[in-house]
Amino acid sequence: MSRKKAGARHFFTFILLAVICGLAIIVQAKVDPEAKPRHYNYREAGKQMRRIYYGELQETLYCGCRYLDKKTVDFSSCDFEPRHNPNRKSLKRAHSIEWEHIVTAHNMGHFLPCWKDGGRKNCSANDSTFKIMEGDLHNLYPAIGEVNGDRNNFMYSQWTNNPEPMYGKCKTIVDFKEKKAQPREEARGIIARVSFYMEKTYGINLSKQDRKLFEAWDKMYPVTEKECERDRRIFKVQGDHNPFVYEKCR
Repeated sequence: MSRKKAGARHFFTFILLAVICGLAIIVQAKVDPEAKPRHYNYREAGKQMRRIYYGELQETLYCGCRYLDKKTVDFSSCDFEPRHNPNRKSLKRAHSIEWEHIVTAHNMGHFLPCWKDGGRKNCSANDSTFKIMEGDLHNLYPAIGEVNGDRNNFMYSQWTNNPEPMYGKCKTIVDFKEKKAQPREEARGIIARVSFYMEKTYGINLSKQDRKLFEAWDKMYPVTEKECERDRRIFKVQGDHNPFVYEKCR
């Protein structure tokens, strides 16, 4: 074989190996569950939501309402009605979408020094750990603003099998006196698995009461295809999975 032909052969072999290595790196980046996630603060996380909540996933957590954009909620899709309240701000929030923290900002940050020195605002501005937790996409879901506001920092609970509706036919209810919220059945498994994720990822401990409730919800309301699709989309944007969802989607 001539030197010219041998050189050409080596050149093409080198190109082929380079392509194979490149493809291997790309594939690994797509499927490697150990890849370092890309963190966002809360404001940046909000900008990523359209990359996750579109098509079949474009509906609210607590009432299952479809929405066109952050200011256009389709009440007819879920028979939603705003709770009677003379407060105009609350009524305005009924027509808008907000990004709800399943594990509340208060529960994430109240034990941090920054919270004692200025609450959530101070933590969001000055604490890197809180910023990551606050912007974690696994913990954020679209919710009607009024329901999000009513839920406040209340913990989740279950106290009645026949809830008296507060928002039209929406099955999520809030007990303002006892400071607790009972989500509709379709949201309960989701809430449980996100809570487990936040505990595992950031060490946000669950009380014995909450753990018992969420373990029951996790079993009673198993992972759905929509939940799997949400996890896949978040992985593409943030670079990590919720293992309590991911392991049940494969």
